[in-house]
Order: sequence, then structure tokens, then C-alpha cells
Amino acid sequence: MRIPVIQGLIDRRMLVNYRVQPETLRQILPAPFRPKLVDGWGMAGICLIRLKHIRPRGLPQAIGIRSENAAHRVAVEWDADGAVRQGVYIVRRDSSSRLNQLAGGRLFPGAHHHATFDVREPDREISLAMRSDDGETSVNVSAVINGTFPEDSIFGSLDRASEFFAGGSVGYSPARNGTLDGMELRVERWEVEALDVRSVQSSFFENRSRFPDGSAQFDCALLMRGIVHEWHPLESMCGSVDCADAK
Repeated sequence: MRIPVIQGLIDRRMLVNYRVQPETLRQILPAPFRPKLVDGWGMAGICLIRLKHIRPRGLPQAIGIRSENAAHRVAVEWDADGAVRQGVYIVRRDSSSRLNQLAGGRLFPGAHHHATFDVREPDREISLAMRSDDGETSVNVSAVINGTFPEDSIFGSLDRASEFFAGGSVGYSPARNGTLDGMELRVERWEVEALDVRSVQSSFFENRSRFPDGSAQFDCALLMRGIVHEWHPLESMCGSVDCADAK
């Protein structure tokens, strides 16, 4: 079944970003992807997003669903049709919604895992804890919305970081049948602000079998709020697996 165009509201989206040694990222990326570099570093991170009014385009807002979601992803490039494309490869998706878990790869892109989210948002602060039901993934982030962009970020400025991540509107993630589901994020406006992260813990990036000591370092975090958007399906990829018979 073809995935429909999905519309809704990005109520809150945190992009928690790590700079990572390119060779480390190459070990977890399927073909045809390669790391997209910034001053010699690859970029990976966690997209922590609260969605509201999510439903197939054309249906009334009242039937839309709300969910908290986490996507562990890598900024990538690949060659297609004689040009260099860019986007993100989503290693894993977790969601508070049982519907997302059941409909992942059917109504929504990629396979989803169910997780519990605890989000607290006092005035200009955000505290988020996530743990997947299977125990494979956990995230804890505490941040303040004060406009402070870290001086030691590889990007050097909020504008440069914003431009980089705006180029990651196309994403591919593992599907149920061995292919890679593709979706394109389209927003009415691209607007980010700096998020001052006071503490961050990620079982994904702290897994030393995946990221040896020093290979992944926290870089910066961005925040988006109140963004009307649509997800548009793209043709699936086979990637590096033998999925010719899975389409």
C-alpha cells in the first residue's frame, strides 16, 4: 500500500546534534549513503518531536492524532540521477503512539518501536526522558530556551547550523520488508532557535561498541515550534540489502 501524504503540526521539535568521526558513521550506514561532512566531521543526532493533528491530507483536523517521537538519524549524501542528493538516514524510530507502531511502514514511514516519554516544560525549560519498551533505547535531555548557541559548535553560528539541517528534509528509514522507506518533510516556514542543553544522555551515542571513546561528541541543539507541515512519500530504496523481491 502506498503511504499517503500526511499533514499536521510540529508542536515542538528538538534536534540534539553530535559531531561524529566519518569512519564511525560509515560503519552504520547502508549503501548508497555516505556521511555529509562539516569541516571534516559527520553529523548525527536525535530528533525529538511532538506532533499534533496528524492525519492523511484532506481529512478533518479533529480526527488527527498526537504523539511524542524520537528518531536517531545521520546526515547523509548519495548519488542519484547524476546528482548529489542530501538528507538523513534514520537508524531507529520510537514513538509514544501504538498506532504509529502498528502503522509504521504502512501509514507512516519506516518501522516504529513503542516507547514511554516523560516531558516537562516549565517556563522556557524543557526536560525530556524517553525509554523504549524493548530497553534498547533511552534518552534524557535537559535544556533551556535562552538563545545561547554553543561557542564550540562545529557550525560556528546558529545561521550556519540552520542552513545545514534545512537540507535534511528528505529521510530514509528501514521498512518492514527490507527496503528503505522515504519521506520528504515540507514546512510552511523553516524557523529554528538555539537550545541551551544543560545535560544529555543517549544510550545510542554512549554505546561504545558503536561509537568508540571520542568518536561522537555533543555539538549543539536546535528548537522548532508551531510549524505546519506535510510528509510526502518518496520511492523506496533497496539500500545495501538484497530486497529486489521485497518491493
